[in-house]
Amino acid sequence: MSSSDRTIRKTGSWSRWGIPGFAVLCGLTYFVAGWIGGDRRFGLQGFGIMLALAVALLVLSRKSETVTGLLERRDERINQIDKDATVFSGVTLTCAVLIGFVVEIARGQDGMPYAALGAIAGLAYVLALVVQRIRR
Repeated sequence: MSSSDRTIRKTGSWSRWGIPGFAVLCGLTYFVAGWIGGDRRFGLQGFGIMLALAVALLVLSRKSETVTGLLERRDERINQIDKDATVFSGVTLTCAVLIGFVVEIARGQDGMPYAALGAIAGLAYVLALVVQRIRR
C-alpha cells in the first residue's frame, strides 16, 4: 500500500465523521437554545432527532454507496449529484422566500423577515460569484 493510499483511507474515515458530528453539534445547539429559552421539550426533541440522524447516517453508510459517498466525499459522481441537489434546494428555498415576501406584503405586513432572508441569499450568491470568478 502506497503512502497516498493510506492518506486517502485515513482522510476518508476521518471525513466520515464530519457530517454526523455536525448533526450532533446542531442537536446540542438546539438543546442549549431550548434550555435557555425555557422550552426543554424542544431542546430534548431537537437533540434526540439530530442524534438519531447522526446514528442513521453512520448505519446507512455501511449499506448505501450513496450515503458513504456523501460522507466521505471521494466519489466525483456522488459529489456532482450532491451539488445538483444543493442547487435545486437553493433555488427552491429562494422561490419560497420570494413567495413568502409577496404574500406578507399582500396581507399588509412588512415582509422584513423574508426580505432579510432574500438579501442574505442574494449577497451570498454575489459573493460566491466573485470568489469563484477570482479563483478560476
